[in-house]
Amino acid sequence: MCIRDRSYAGPEFNLNDTQTGWVVSSPSFAAMIAMLISGKLSDKIGKKKIQIFVAFLYAFSALASANSYSYETLYISRMIGGLAFGAALILAPTYIAEISNSERIGACINKPGKFVAIGLNYYEHAVESVMDAPSEPIVFMKATSSINGPNDNIEISKDSKELDWEVELGIIIGKDAKNIDEKEAESHILGYCLVNDVSEREWQLKKMGQWVKGKSHDTYGPIGPYLVTKNEIANINSLNLSLDVNGQRMQTGNTDKMIFNVFFIVSYLSKFMTLQAGDIITTGTPPGVGMGKKPQVFLKEGDTIRLSIDNLGEQNSKVVAE
Repeated sequence: MCIRDRSYAGPEFNLNDTQTGWVVSSPSFAAMIAMLISGKLSDKIGKKKIQIFVAFLYAFSALASANSYSYETLYISRMIGGLAFGAALILAPTYIAEISNSERIGACINKPGKFVAIGLNYYEHAVESVMDAPSEPIVFMKATSSINGPNDNIEISKDSKELDWEVELGIIIGKDAKNIDEKEAESHILGYCLVNDVSEREWQLKKMGQWVKGKSHDTYGPIGPYLVTKNEIANINSLNLSLDVNGQRMQTGNTDKMIFNVFFIVSYLSKFMTLQAGDIITTGTPPGVGMGKKPQVFLKEGDTIRLSIDNLGEQNSKVVAE
């Protein structure tokens, strides 16, 4: 860099070695000064105003450097550019952090290949749903486009009449699994997450066909906030689950009440489809869904939902109009 500067700046401005050194180093020296004082100045004047001024300094430095006619003007022009650089280095990240929505957390898995779900996997939930407990896992799919952040809003469509909640344990596949035994299943699991299997019951049960229609609307798949690796969970088949609507407890359960446990589910599914790294499997919900209440209770615009599972964090969502 010094050689390039000397080959142009030296002859152009008739600089000696010392002057060339000062021209090259002046932006760094000025940036150091700006980094020391820009924070206090922004507190007094405001980050937005300071950054507008910094943008002006950048432009002035570029024009002045291009039109410098002496060592002194070149040196001052580059010093001004250094001041702008140092101030921007400190102020830009903090300003972005201030204007960003700090509460937004994305889904812990954003683009899985598959979003597989297990239905009626708790005996008491099957009873409240007035359905027989299954002798084999009931398998259906949720559209991956339904995936939502853990604290994002849940949309209620104008055509929705029976929007319901389901707190569930989610499995994240870590490596491909095809036709594996139950004893091998854990080695194919990366970790676990919290899932709300939001369900529109009329679409799911009364509009003919498979459940996927009532499970796949945009925002019907909040997952996260965390992907917790399997080594951090002492016993995945003994975790407490809970869900509240508007501060009222609706669901409580424990994964030890699953009809089919985590490892059986992974093994079972691998016999019908290849499970790939990043796939999500949501494992069914305990009793307490709105459909099972007497009288039935369904979500409406403005409702808030809080759900949690031991060691996997919690979600806080609000129901909003589509």
